[in-house]
Amino acid sequence: MTFKKFLLYIPLFFLPVLYTAAQQTESGNMVRIEGGTFLMGSPQNESGRSANEGPQHQVTVSSFYMAEFPVTQKEYQDVTGKTPSAFKGPDLPVEQVSWLDAADYCNKLSLAEGLTPAYSITGNNVQWNRQADGYRLPTEAEWEYACRAGTQTPFYTGNSVNTAGWYSANSGGKTQPVGGKLPNAWGLYDMHGNVLEWCWDWLANYTAAATTDPAGPATGTNRVYRGGCWRFESYQVRSAYRFGNIPGLRSFILGFRVARNSD
Repeated sequence: MTFKKFLLYIPLFFLPVLYTAAQQTESGNMVRIEGGTFLMGSPQNESGRSANEGPQHQVTVSSFYMAEFPVTQKEYQDVTGKTPSAFKGPDLPVEQVSWLDAADYCNKLSLAEGLTPAYSITGNNVQWNRQADGYRLPTEAEWEYACRAGTQTPFYTGNSVNTAGWYSANSGGKTQPVGGKLPNAWGLYDMHGNVLEWCWDWLANYTAAATTDPAGPATGTNRVYRGGCWRFESYQVRSAYRFGNIPGLRSFILGFRVARNSD
């Protein structure tokens, strides 16, 4: 879908963000997300809201790159030689990958492209070099900022997700090829539904304090995942929906997409 065609489908309240997005550059399938400040979390009156989505708080995010799509099975196989997914197809998002698998993929992709790996991995211990130029998982704040693309509604398409994502009512009970629904104003696809996406952060409760480039607590039990999936109800694929699980979990609803630091 061309950018001009995309404009025909977007409500007028998106146009200021679209003007900004039109100025962005892309490196491969990595879209540059211009930094900014937003309200993270959901308002108390948002339908389907969970208590862990509040309090809403101001977050400032620096510019970064994020993949246009979640990692596909072809991409994962090309880098790792593995095909772990329950649903098979080169253009389907990879699933059945743990958080640790995702971190390992990021490092292998970085090395393949001559970049400095973002992670130092020793067994289950992963340390992040925040200055590295290699591929990494987005922070939870980066993920929500990128998903919202300037919106404050439950979905980047407003109050309905039907045109933006694959969920229980339209997925046919399985994952779908990436890029099949409308992108958001940055040009990111599949941020709502299809597969859950691992983020860097350990899952923790929000505070009301304003923050800049947060990366979650230093330790925890569960790593965050975002975006909902093909099996979830619509309220579970909202921009603010958040949950998590142990880093070693593999599931047919769980994948990831990559990010990189801005130049």
